[in-house]
Amino acid sequence: MSKTSISNLVSRLSLLIILSFFFTTVRADNAPDPGLVSKGEVLFKENCKTCHAVHTQEVGPALKDVTKRRDVKWLSAWIRNSSQVIASGDKYANDLYNKFGKSPMTSFSSFKDDEIKAVLAYIDAESVKGPEKKEEKVVIGEPPVEKVDTTSTIILILVVVVLILVLTTLIVFLSVIKRFLKDKEATLTEADKELVNQKFDLVAVVKSKMFITIVSLLFVTIAVRACWLGALSIGVEQNYEPVQPIPFSHKQHAGEMKINCNYCHTGAYKSKQANIPSVNICMNCHTHVKEGPRFGAEGIAKVVKAYETGAPIKWVRVHNLPDLAYFNHSQHTTVAGIECQKCHGPIEEMEVVRQHSPLTMGWCINCHRETAVNSKDNAYYDKLLKVHADSKKKGEMKAEDIGAIDCSKCHY
Repeated sequence: MSKTSISNLVSRLSLLIILSFFFTTVRADNAPDPGLVSKGEVLFKENCKTCHAVHTQEVGPALKDVTKRRDVKWLSAWIRNSSQVIASGDKYANDLYNKFGKSPMTSFSSFKDDEIKAVLAYIDAESVKGPEKKEEKVVIGEPPVEKVDTTSTIILILVVVVLILVLTTLIVFLSVIKRFLKDKEATLTEADKELVNQKFDLVAVVKSKMFITIVSLLFVTIAVRACWLGALSIGVEQNYEPVQPIPFSHKQHAGEMKINCNYCHTGAYKSKQANIPSVNICMNCHTHVKEGPRFGAEGIAKVVKAYETGAPIKWVRVHNLPDLAYFNHSQHTTVAGIECQKCHGPIEEMEVVRQHSPLTMGWCINCHRETAVNSKDNAYYDKLLKVHADSKKKGEMKAEDIGAIDCSKCHY
């Protein structure tokens, strides 16, 4: 091979290496930041998911490739105040407004530039990923039968069987002894004969001091236990299910329509209180939806009337902690990552909301003893994790290990 050919080959290889490095760098630069996408996913699910999806049209349009249809400047203005963009005469905005029944999008004026970029980055990432494919479960033959834990039932049956066997053995033993003594009756004293020939007298048993003492003790024990359990239940409102002034189905809104809890209870992820929804939030949908599938038009008419007159809806509070107890929703939902259902039960299945958990001090303490600390992506816990690892305690660091069962943690 000539020197010229070798030189050309080396030049081409160098060019290929440079181009490969260039395109790899470009792809890396254009690749979405995972942290930004993750932040955008949280913001999207908390604020946008109620009305929008990436690949399907919901209340609003599908958002797939939205950054290719409009630039970031236009999208930022639309997200912060869609009504202002419409009022400016923008043709695309007005066409969109008319297409979706002239229903204005909720304004997110508090969104910062980096939050909008995060939401758009998440939408772009989902657009590239494509819709999730739902796996169809193929059932061959009969569906699997749900296994029921019968251990306690088996133990109870065994105990009953053993007691019956012991009782039977005693009866047989007594009958044998009595027959033996009957055969020897001629040699027995008068007192022994009377004992052998005596008959069971129920009235005598009932009147006996032993029977009266045993019954009295049982009565006192049952009465004390009932009083104790009654005292423990004072102030516990578990299963409290009040009638509300306007019928509202969480099963329909949170379950069937999959509206995120944070859309209505706006403080659940960022403040101490979850907040009772304002009538303005109801009117985001009920400006156009005037009749429901469960309660017809009457309930919604009350919401509209409250909105028009400015009169507050007097919702009856279901979950109510005493003033002496401190509880912060955001500490549990955002920091600890606990789902609403952990405390409130299957809220998405409730037609009428009820208090699912007892919400007693003992119940909270048990949860703090059993729940591991959510330390993922939270540098605050790094030193505590190291201390826990160096300690004699084994397993995950629980909430109680960082003072979650101290009195001052929940009591002022």
